Amino acid sequence: MWGLLRRCGPLSLMASSLVLVVTAPAIRTFTQALISAGTAILLLVIVVGPVRFPWARILPGVLAVLSVTWSNWLLAATPDGMTAVTAGLRVGFFVIPGIIFASFVDPSTVGDHLGQRLRLPARPVLAFVAALQRFEDLQQEWEDIRRIRRIRGLASGRGPVALAQDAATSAVMLIVEAIRAAGRMTVAMEARGYSAAAASGEPRTWAEPAPWTGADSTLVIMNSLLAALPVALLWCG
Repeated sequence: MWGLLRRCGPLSLMASSLVLVVTAPAIRTFTQALISAGTAILLLVIVVGPVRFPWARILPGVLAVLSVTWSNWLLAATPDGMTAVTAGLRVGFFVIPGIIFASFVDPSTVGDHLGQRLRLPARPVLAFVAALQRFEDLQQEWEDIRRIRRIRGLASGRGPVALAQDAATSAVMLIVEAIRAAGRMTVAMEARGYSAAAASGEPRTWAEPAPWTGADSTLVIMNSLLAALPVALLWCG
């Protein structure tokens, strides 16, 4: 189980993320939240293993937990720290693992698994895979846009208003470039016959096999047990 996520396919990783969402509402008390969150952290340490994981990726999830905790304490009729922390941990129970599991999903293999194992229609699957691959390039394109604006002397000052205006302008440019890139990708895919199989009615071939391994089953079972923990604690309480 040590470093299990590196051996899992995209379907088990996505299923493990979704199953936690279903039972998270069962976390209603502070004790439930502590036990569930502690067990989730222990499980994540085991399944991530010694790999160099970019832990900065979970910062949005941590901010979500902190914001939910703060808002529940601030907006409550009678502010209660334990209730606020419970609400934050309830969100973190599925958000943090979901971010970590999604980080191990390889976009190039998602289409193979969706098309071969789930038998989903080929064209939506290919569009989804293309979108995932484009999403990975957004950060690099954002940095290129900011660099080009600085070189051309279009960058704003250092004040908060100027930085916000610069970010908004860069975001608009990024959206425009993403739309253009999507159009170019669509033309390129059609030119290479990606829709030919669907038009002819012939079964489509896929690049790689999509096996369901023992690591996938182990991960799904472990996360199903983790997902069942809040429900079990609710019944026992």
